[in-house]
Amino acid sequence: MKTLLKHIAVFILLISVLACTPKNTLQSYFVENEEATAFVSMDIPISYLNSKKIVLSEDQSNAIDSIEKLNMIAYSLADGSQEEFESELVKIKEILKSDIYNDLMRMGNSSDGKVQILYIGDDSEIDELIIFGYSFKKGFAVVRVLGDNMQLSKILQLGDVINQLDTENTNIDSFMKYLL
Repeated sequence: MKTLLKHIAVFILLISVLACTPKNTLQSYFVENEEATAFVSMDIPISYLNSKKIVLSEDQSNAIDSIEKLNMIAYSLADGSQEEFESELVKIKEILKSDIYNDLMRMGNSSDGKVQILYIGDDSEIDELIIFGYSFKKGFAVVRVLGDNMQLSKILQLGDVINQLDTENTNIDSFMKYLL
């Protein structure tokens, strides 16, 4: 009886250790690298983009209201090394292979670079939209659009509005220039 109880206790301990082992996620990747040398990262609440000054359709307004913040990280080859870039690129790609990420779109080519758009959620309501792009000459960037029950069809309608948002006071411009 004591042997059986020992086996059960060891089994329960083993399951709890395995269940608590953290998997690599984008969030943990961002936290691990937010202050690393060749990286730049920022979090921007959507309210900082002053969308109230833009004329929006009802769907576009609903889409913006469903977004809480942008969480961004980038690696610049100008400040880092080719070896580190390749290593970090592998890490990001491995994270994005997880079953929680649904592929929405891919574009680019193997010589210049690629852009991949993914999301977490189902086809009608998503909780996170991920835009991942890299260039073998510049580096890479990952943008997490975080929200609550965002509707993918409405979020995709924001393409026309993005250039009208006030990015000057949010450092998004400096984030993009970091990669140029």
